[in-house]
Amino acid sequence: MCKFAAMKQITFRVDKMDCPCEENLIRMKLQDDSSILKLEFNLAERTLNVFHNGDSEKIANELASLNLGSHLTHSKEVETLISTDEDSTQRKVLWVVLAINFGFFLIEMITGIFSKSMGLIADSLDMLADALVYGMSLLVVGAIVSRKKKVALLSGVLQILLALVGLSEVIRRFLGLEMMPNFQAMIGISMLALIANSICLWLLHRTQSKDAHMRASIIFSANDVIINVGVIVAGLLVWWFNNNIPDLIIGVIIFLIVIRGAIRILKLSR
Repeated sequence: MCKFAAMKQITFRVDKMDCPCEENLIRMKLQDDSSILKLEFNLAERTLNVFHNGDSEKIANELASLNLGSHLTHSKEVETLISTDEDSTQRKVLWVVLAINFGFFLIEMITGIFSKSMGLIADSLDMLADALVYGMSLLVVGAIVSRKKKVALLSGVLQILLALVGLSEVIRRFLGLEMMPNFQAMIGISMLALIANSICLWLLHRTQSKDAHMRASIIFSANDVIINVGVIVAGLLVWWFNNNIPDLIIGVIIFLIVIRGAIRILKLSR
């Protein structure tokens, strides 16, 4: 079902908006403004289109309070088509992507523990981080603000705690506990994760959506593909050099990525 809406379109440049966490932060900030009819994000160009029938200055002030370097670039009167069918399709795809990410979080975590691979354990936490972000995107509609903020707080704290435990284990192994990971498991499971993330990327691209949360999800899945390749390369280096250092290095890199994402998620709980 589709409907036409007459409205104003104001466009912002948001200098510090470069991942789904900033997108969710903005969505949560503006969600209580009933005058806003639609938000369109472009993470690659760091721009935000706001379609509304209210006070442009009020929206600009709300964005400015987030300290993301936002500034209004232009505004105009528009009439646009809003499709509720498209939203339903996007929700279905996001649920599938969330399920795949959470499923591989469990698979990689269990395999990583038994194969003694910090790379797999770290990658599992990255998959969990993605699942949490997708979940929070789905919660944006139909939930009260306090519940969303609690989810963001718990998600961010959990990720940081798990990542810090992982980093402490990496340090322990660097300092002398020689634990050789099973490189076959590293390569095999990471290849499966690579296939899974490639499927997620394909599903997201199929929607042909220009909406922010879908574009952000595509960026997340593309980053996951790169991380999966990194773990595979680390596994090959472990096999080639018969040394656990490549596994520890890739583990540190991914744990730091998880912590960076968690800090951004914690902003949503403020």
